[in-house]
Amino acid sequence: MANYTAADIKKLRELTAAGMLDCKKALEETDGDFDKAVEYLRVKGLKGVTKREGRSATNGLVTSQIEADGSKGTLLELACETDFVAKGDRFQQVAAELLAHVVATGPAEVPALLASTFPTTGKSVQEFVDEANATLGEKIELRRTATFEGGFVASYLHKTSPDLPAQVGVLVQLDKADAATAKDVAQHIAAFAPTYLTRDEVPAEIVENERRLAEETSREEGKPEAALPKIVEGRVNGFFKDNVVLEQAFAKDPKKTVAKVLEEAGVTLQAFARFRVGV
Repeated sequence: MANYTAADIKKLRELTAAGMLDCKKALEETDGDFDKAVEYLRVKGLKGVTKREGRSATNGLVTSQIEADGSKGTLLELACETDFVAKGDRFQQVAAELLAHVVATGPAEVPALLASTFPTTGKSVQEFVDEANATLGEKIELRRTATFEGGFVASYLHKTSPDLPAQVGVLVQLDKADAATAKDVAQHIAAFAPTYLTRDEVPAEIVENERRLAEETSREEGKPEAALPKIVEGRVNGFFKDNVVLEQAFAKDPKKTVAKVLEEAGVTLQAFARFRVGV
């Protein structure tokens, strides 16, 4: 009989996030050798990496790293299939190592990041992710990253559940240091999910589509023809107020816009990124 206990199974499961039966089998196959059991699960898992490619990774976490002086910041989303894996130490360690690599190598599109090499191991980031995929027994996906440099960069991470890592993350860049305003604006963005910084950033085709829908809706509602132009413009402006951060009513004081709050603080919001796991 293999030399292992229920505590060993529990420990192996917590480390790898593999299923209980898989952990038990791994310990049986390795005669209770814990390190070999971890390797066994990795090898076993690697055989299933291709099968997991088509599965949906809708859980995970968002994490960030900000330079001490606020001169640079990075936001990263790592996805997995279940909340059980998302709250495990191993998954969070994988996210931390990926974040450190992105910070060290600089911003890049995800395909370029996956092709880059970890200097300490000589392996590609894709190989590192595949090994995590194998060990954890789930599809693990480096979904996206954002890096801001220059001005004053800050982040805000929000937990939607107390027993899970952050599911929403925001990165903001101001033109000068103001930690309190940066935090307030980042929290606002986390809550209200704007899409654009200014209305000039909204693609013309989207604005025209909103105008068309507003006109069709107004006609369907039987609005007077003479009043249509004003009603349509009002609804298009409503779209801007919903989707452009500077025009949104500020979360902490709805009587002011975000633009007004920034103006009163004497700072400019230069850029923002908002990640929500699975969205």
